[in-house]
Amino acid sequence: MLTNSQVERVYLARGSTDLRKSIDGLAVIVQECFELDPFSPCLFVFCNRKRDKLKILQWEHNGFWLHYRRLERGTFHWPSDNDAAPMNISPRQLRWLLDGLPLEQKQAHGEVTARTII
Repeated sequence: MLTNSQVERVYLARGSTDLRKSIDGLAVIVQECFELDPFSPCLFVFCNRKRDKLKILQWEHNGFWLHYRRLERGTFHWPSDNDAAPMNISPRQLRWLLDGLPLEQKQAHGEVTARTII
């Protein structure tokens, strides 16, 4: 599921996507438009034109997950660029996006890679 640590990357489809598409339609976008493998351990995130609904396509073991989120109020801070290439973001940025925050959080603590314990 979404919290699975097996997720390697998160890709956002810039601009809007027709969310009437089901698993197969979204997988075709991933494969043919993004030139990525929909069976890879990644999340592919799509948003509608009004920016109040999104779908997340994910392959796990032997089938696809299709996560759907609808906001009752407000909108997602979605990149409006209609570039054909998807936007690669971190799982942390996806959490911010789902919580209604912009992708860039300047006040957030940066990631630290510890090497030793003193």
